[in-house]
Amino acid sequence: MHGIIINDLFLAKKTPRQYGITDNCTNKNVCLITFLFSIPTKVLLLPPQFHNASDILKTEYTIRINSHIDRLQWTQLVQTSPTGSWFQTPDAYDFFASLPHLFLPFAVALYACSENQKDTLRAVCVGFVTMDRNSLMQFFTRRAIINGGPALASDCTDEEVVLLMQAVRNHFSPSAFSSSLARSPIYIETRNFNDFGRWKTAFEKAAFQYMPHLNFHVDCSDSDTVWNNLSENRRRQIRKAQKNGVQIVEPHSEQEIADWYHILHDLYRTKVKTPLFPVEFFHQFYRLQVGRFLFVKYEGNVVGGIMCPIWEDKCIYEWYVCGNEAAYRHLNPSVMATYAAMQYGSSHDLRRFDLMGAGKPDEPYGVRDFKSEFGGQLVEQGRFLYISHPLLYKIGTLGVKLLKKKKIF
Repeated sequence: MHGIIINDLFLAKKTPRQYGITDNCTNKNVCLITFLFSIPTKVLLLPPQFHNASDILKTEYTIRINSHIDRLQWTQLVQTSPTGSWFQTPDAYDFFASLPHLFLPFAVALYACSENQKDTLRAVCVGFVTMDRNSLMQFFTRRAIINGGPALASDCTDEEVVLLMQAVRNHFSPSAFSSSLARSPIYIETRNFNDFGRWKTAFEKAAFQYMPHLNFHVDCSDSDTVWNNLSENRRRQIRKAQKNGVQIVEPHSEQEIADWYHILHDLYRTKVKTPLFPVEFFHQFYRLQVGRFLFVKYEGNVVGGIMCPIWEDKCIYEWYVCGNEAAYRHLNPSVMATYAAMQYGSSHDLRRFDLMGAGKPDEPYGVRDFKSEFGGQLVEQGRFLYISHPLLYKIGTLGVKLLKKKKIF
């Protein structure tokens, strides 16, 4: 795949010949140096079969970012995409944008252009760069996360995927972040929730390495299917908790969010041992109502719960889940919280419950063992990783391992 990128303002003023492309040009590997993301940018794709300069104009693309993306087309693409997810929607982008002290959100879109038709959105990639108030931590841990992976049209070509992912990389080029190096991510990672297998080669051409990673998808088409797919152990635990008076409720105040967050924070501090977003992240999720909190209550106290983004009638996601197992082990609050999301999905015509990760296939992982008993299908849809600062990436990876051992979080 070869292409040339030029500014909208000059597209009508220059011909291919003025860009150094002539009818007898033998160099098909033509690229302009820079993406200009402050305004829409034109991308001219050079089909491999072109024979003269006029062929270049047959396939034209536009890269647009953030507010330059048509919201209706964006929503429609994600809805119909085989790789769509809630995390690629305008709602997800708005949620991250509402927390500027925690996230630097981005949305990069690839449009196919035609002189006689409206531009067609072919792919969109939504994510965020993590922000940390501690400048030293920010410098060594800054990362761009693309949850779900980009949303691609069902007939998206490899060339279009390469263009999109190169645009994402260029969005974080040093020139784009010249005023703040700390905002330029050390790495960019897609965390795939759907099958990207047919485009794997395209991601690799764009310098994104495939990393094996597992996940579970649970069929929530009806309550009987949900119940019958549970392991016998899980059914026994659920019956016992229900018999003891456990209730599943939605929160009615931010104080209940704070009570649940206390349990979650303790879990991350003692077992997960990785950074956790501050409580205002969860309060904002509650305020904007982009999903649901489902809490496990016993004798009026919050003893566990789950935070779930919800994508129309398609999917409910397990983003954060916890239970006060130390004090209420006999009630299995973490099991009840997970089951609550499955019940919610089946009763609200949501087709799938996505558990959002089950670790690397070649490593033992207790969380995967826990999730495996909820009757989901184990899938390997992996991740794609681009490392822009290899040395800092190695330092950061080592630092996280040391911090886990020292229990700093």
